[in-house]
Order: sequence, then C-alpha cells, then structure tokens
Amino acid sequence: MYSTTASIVVHADRETVFRALLDPAAVAAWRVPDGMRGTVHELDPRVGGRIRVSLTYDDPAAAGKTEGATDTYAGVFTELVPGERVVEVVEFEDAAPELAGPITTTTTLRDVGDAGDGSGGTEVSMRLDGVPDAVPPADNETGTRMALTKLARLVG
Repeated sequence: MYSTTASIVVHADRETVFRALLDPAAVAAWRVPDGMRGTVHELDPRVGGRIRVSLTYDDPAAAGKTEGATDTYAGVFTELVPGERVVEVVEFEDAAPELAGPITTTTTLRDVGDAGDGSGGTEVSMRLDGVPDAVPPADNETGTRMALTKLARLVG
C-alpha cells in the first residue's frame, strides 16, 4: 500500500470549495478522471455519513476494479471541518483481494494570497493513504490531478 498527494490552487474561497466537496452533483462532475463518468449513489455529508460512488469508463471494453467497466467505492466520512478538511475512508466494492482494504482520503483547504495571477484563492490538497499496490501509483496520481483540475473549473 502507498500514499498519493496532489494539490491545486483554485480561484474560489474555501467555503465554496468545501461545498463542492460534499455536494452530490458537484462530486459526480469533478471527482472523476478524464475518460470516465461519475455516479453518486449516496452522499450523507456528516461524520459517520455514508458515501458511495461509481466511476465508469467511457470505453465499455475497459476493465473496472469492481464490475465491467466500473470502479465502485463506498465508505464513511470520518472528519468534516467546515472550510478546512474532509476525511473519508472508503473501500472498493467486490474487489479482488489485491484491491481490498481501506483508503483514507484527506482533502485540506488553505487560503493562498496569490492564485498565479495576483488574485487570492484556495489551495486544495488531496492525500490518499492505503492505496492498494495493485493500483499503479502513476495512474492514481494522474487521476487525482485530473479530478482536481475539474474541481478548479467547477468552482473557479
């Protein structure tokens, strides 16, 4: 198992970004790598609340981690600090043993004074801990960066 961290600066305040982290429609739009589409089955934004999401490849011949061309994961929110941090612990559903185990995703938000063009913004950092070795690290990092880029477009 390994960890991945990716960050981006977005042109939005922390409260706006925080809402996008917990809104089902927003999550379905941004938290998905290119070449996939997201479906939020359940998202109860409270500590102990459940989250269940499917990511499906646009190419039906692609092999998903759970069924067909789909990766489905589910779990719970373990920490929610408004405007600052979201922590969730999820696992792939019906995954092979090499994909089993909890993955902790910690998303932190921090004010930045310069978003690259002289304006303020929010640094969004996602850290995934416990990613199974069967998920190639480069793929995981690339997918996380793609998702953060979509988040930046959504809130900026």
